[in-house]
Amino acid sequence: MSVELPFPVTVEIKGITAIATFSKLSDALAAIRASLVQLPLDDDQAGYLADLFSDASAARIAHRLVEFGVVCAIAYIGIESIYPIYLRAAAPE
Repeated sequence: MSVELPFPVTVEIKGITAIATFSKLSDALAAIRASLVQLPLDDDQAGYLADLFSDASAARIAHRLVEFGVVCAIAYIGIESIYPIYLRAAAPE
């Protein structure tokens, strides 16, 4: 599903990736998924996060970005390592 937003989207997985800005939500979601597959997540969490940031979830994510300006989740690696995942509405260039 292709969802157009009137603003770019920034993406960050704290402690894993630098902040990156994308003009298309689909590109931002693809970048998150590409980063997540490289992490040593357990199967349940990997599946949950893949579904959360899937193309099928683009409309829900776009709605939250428009309404709240941010979408957040957390990746857990082991018991002690947590990595917040942020998608944020960015100012248009």
